[in-house]
Amino acid sequence: MGAFERLKSFLDENKISYEFKEHEEVRTSEEAAKARGEDIKIGAKAMILKADSKFVMLVLSAAKKIDSRRVKELLGIESLRFANPDEVTQLTGCLPGGVPPFANIFGFDLIVDRTIPANEFMAFNAGERTKSLKLKTKDYLALLKPRIEDFSI
Repeated sequence: MGAFERLKSFLDENKISYEFKEHEEVRTSEEAAKARGEDIKIGAKAMILKADSKFVMLVLSAAKKIDSRRVKELLGIESLRFANPDEVTQLTGCLPGGVPPFANIFGFDLIVDRTIPANEFMAFNAGERTKSLKLKTKDYLALLKPRIEDFSI
């Protein structure tokens, strides 16, 4: 089962309502926001990073960037880098840009930036660059119970 199907099953099993949108393939947060017809700030980008010897998922508003120095401090690590495209695909079954912000379906630790709870809704690519979901942020937070930190700039 692919990431989209696993995500959809997870949400359906937990009775989380969402809007589904199929659109042209997108590669950037700006393209995704335009294709969805949504403000970029409600876009939730899921970033896979290698923190020392372990992969983690960071989720932040698509309008922001990761403050690597701050993430290193939060995690108490020395080495931090973005997963390369091959690692992303191998670990998630998704192409970069298609990874949904649901670390649980991939077995990663999850850290969510404070920019996510600031919005009523969140929209994200759902395992493929041509499929997006939009749901209430409070439902996402209640379901995943992530660690929430301040790591964006």
